[in-house]
Formats: sequence, structure tokens, C-alpha cells
Amino acid sequence: MDPELDEAITSLGFVRSLEEDDDGSGSLRVHLRLPTSFCSPNFAYLMCSDAKDVLSALPGVGRVLVELDDHHDSDLINRGLAADAGYRGTFGHEAESDLDELRLTFRRKAHTAAAERALTALLRARPELGEHDVHAVRLGDLLPEDATQALLRRRSALGLSVDDDAPVAVDDHGAPVAPSVVGMWLRKARSTRISIDGNAHFCRGLLATRYPGAELDQGPRDEGTAPVPVQLLTRRPA
Repeated sequence: MDPELDEAITSLGFVRSLEEDDDGSGSLRVHLRLPTSFCSPNFAYLMCSDAKDVLSALPGVGRVLVELDDHHDSDLINRGLAADAGYRGTFGHEAESDLDELRLTFRRKAHTAAAERALTALLRARPELGEHDVHAVRLGDLLPEDATQALLRRRSALGLSVDDDAPVAVDDHGAPVAPSVVGMWLRKARSTRISIDGNAHFCRGLLATRYPGAELDQGPRDEGTAPVPVQLLTRRPA
């Protein structure tokens, strides 16, 4: 998942290629790309590191080499990834801290946006409900669709309750939003979701401009529910 855009890097087109060695070792080589050469290094490193961790955890996978192409810090990031040096070990004195705080910020924004998507779907399906009723909505009331599953995953990542009777409208720490401010909370959540979706749309366009044909590698927004496109498993690096 792209940490800032809260979307699978496969649907964004950020995966340039994925190869498996034919020697039976299960070794993988992955090339990633970004919309610009000056995308934030900490965002770039976080995306690449997460991709390596996810692939390394798969059954039967051996050595995983993840490389970022065409970025102003590609050499530095790729050396750090290959050596498992971590963010601070890679960037040294330029890294003010590790990435835990940044990751937490992104996860909280992703949770807020996911809650808004699930609640908006419910309000559209049940027109008798209004924004003032949102404070009473429980997880078990949500529609059985991808938006709800995405919300449950994001709550789990933050350690929030995923029980059916847990309120949907909660703050970053899981405390229920008061009825008197739930309308304002929902509007703020909607602005967070619109910001994330707008940035993703902008990045898709930049990627297609930078790499003509990259739009063919992009797909509908995927919040972690869709399978990896088959072409990524068979394509060779350009």
C-alpha cells in the first residue's frame, strides 16, 4: 500500500516489474517507480521497505531485492534496502527520526477516510438516516462491501475495536465522537478522504506523463481487497 495515498501500489501503477529467479530459490527482484523524481524520500523509503517486508513474508519466497528507479535518492535508498539498514541507517544524520510517527499519521488519516467511505455508503443506502445519526452507527450496521472491510483492516492496524457493536465514529484513539460534534467530524473526515483521493488522481496523471503507457498498468482504486494483476507476475523489466 502507498502509505500516503492509502491505495495498493499495483493499482496506482507504481510497480514497474516483478521477476522471480528461475533457479528454484524463490528469489524476487522488484522495480518500483514514482510520479516524480523528487517525491519525498521518507515516503519513498517507506513504500519500498513495506513492499520488501510484504514479499519477504510470503511462503516460498527467498531473497527479495526491491529497487526504486529514477528517483533523486534511488542509489541511497536501494543500498539501504539491500543492506536492511532501516531508514535512519540509510539516511544517517539527515533522518531526524525513524518512520514510526510518520506511519502512524498515515494510518490515522487512512482510518478517517475509510470511516467516511463506509458511512457515506450507508447514508446513501438508507436515506432515512441523516448526518446527526452517525454517532449511533455501529460497525455491524455497515453494508457488507469492500469499504467496510477496508475500514476493519485500518481499525485493526491502529489497534481499535472491530466488534460489531463498536461505534464507527471515533477519534484517533478509539473514543466515540460526541453527538453534538458528529456532523463536524464527518465533514472533516470527508475532506480527509477527498484530499487522499485527489492526491492519488494527481499522482496517476503525473506517472502516466512521466512514463508513457504507465496508465495501462493502473487500475481502479484498490484498498487491499483486489488480487495482484496477473501481468505483474509475468512481465520483465523494461
